[in-house]
Amino acid sequence: MKRRAAFLDRDGVVNLDREYVHRIEDFEFLPGVFEAVRLLRGMGFLPVVTTNQSGIGRGLYDVRQFEVLTDWMKQRFVDEGAGLAGVYFCPHHPTEAHPPHRLECRCRKPQPGMLLDAERDLGLWLQGSAMFGDRASDLQAARAAGVPARFLLGTDGTKLPAAPDDPTLATAVYTSLLDAARSRELAAFAQSKA
Repeated sequence: MKRRAAFLDRDGVVNLDREYVHRIEDFEFLPGVFEAVRLLRGMGFLPVVTTNQSGIGRGLYDVRQFEVLTDWMKQRFVDEGAGLAGVYFCPHHPTEAHPPHRLECRCRKPQPGMLLDAERDLGLWLQGSAMFGDRASDLQAARAAGVPARFLLGTDGTKLPAAPDDPTLATAVYTSLLDAARSRELAAFAQSKA
């Protein structure tokens, strides 16, 4: 049986976006993120992080440093009773990365590759899934993958994001992941796709 995903961008949705965060000491969870993931799980969504990590391709940090931080982050979610189903990342950038990561790929958002890989690996039902991002590229990737519920969030959990240029990208705009997880709109979507 296929399962629904709650796709989460990382920097700006899970943690404060300080640009190229790759060390535990620089990683600050946004308020309410653990409660939000518990709520999403309670509605039947599997939480899956999808994150562009061009800092790897730019040589600012390596895959091992990313994996150490990711393992620590995943354990924090487990400790909070809000385990993640998966974490997918893209190290590429079409112009700013060093070879072999300088390329137009299928995974860097706004491309849908990470979501499609998660669909294959985790047996997901994308048409019943939702995306929570802080940039238009998150929502564009979700739309390209056929994810109908798309939520644009503020990057620090305290202020609303700028409205997207394309109003069809977002089904709703919220300050934080917790606000979106508590929303009537998401609850109605979850009920309609049950």
